Amino acid sequence: MQWAERTWAELPADLQAANFSALLPVGATEQHGPHLATGMDFVLADILCRKVAELTGVPMLPLLPYGCSLGHSRRWPGTISLQPITLITLVKEIGDWAYHSGVRRLHIVNSHVTNAAPLRCALEMLRAEHDDMMVAVINTAQMSERVRSAHFADGDDWHANVAETALMMAIAPQIARPGLNETSDDPDRTGSLVFAHPVNRTSKNGVTGAPSGASAEQGRELFAWMVEDLTAIVEKGKLEKPPLDASYSSRAE
Repeated sequence: MQWAERTWAELPADLQAANFSALLPVGATEQHGPHLATGMDFVLADILCRKVAELTGVPMLPLLPYGCSLGHSRRWPGTISLQPITLITLVKEIGDWAYHSGVRRLHIVNSHVTNAAPLRCALEMLRAEHDDMMVAVINTAQMSERVRSAHFADGDDWHANVAETALMMAIAPQIARPGLNETSDDPDRTGSLVFAHPVNRTSKNGVTGAPSGASAEQGRELFAWMVEDLTAIVEKGKLEKPPLDASYSSRAE
């Protein structure tokens, strides 16, 4: 159920069958240590949303492979970052056009942690402009307690860690490099800090966590949880109504 593979004549019926829902996967292109390729985040968003679109019948809008990755610095090659305002504007304009194509329930599926704030801003703008549009930002690493626990197992400020490495080993092995050992690991140094520091000041190799402990078996289990839990969220969203039926503007009451 890929938006880009459907014609203008087909999409209205697709959206009606999905109760006017759509998925928008958003990832990033950024360094993921010496053992994971730079596409890790957007590859995860793409594969996950394709599977959920297939299971739910909800059309998947084309993937956004760039995100807000400024915090990864220019210390390591490979990161291609948008400014936060650029991501806000991009997602807002995508949402506007999706609305005019018939989307009324937009599930923004975010696989990169620091996209969360710009995406929340885009959500605020979309729902304020389109009174009958509902928008959700679903952060893949925190979509359920079991998924969150797996991602945070080796650090609160995790990156290219055991969970991400295991996922790539399982679903996109071309992204993961062999030969992991304890020299690949780098601890979370942020626990007692007051300020949010960029990765070049918190990690020696772009990693935060213990990817040496990852396995494809772990990744298959975690990905299955993510598919199951995101599918449940989207199915619930297909039927959700606002708690109150009230206009955004008091003048329309």
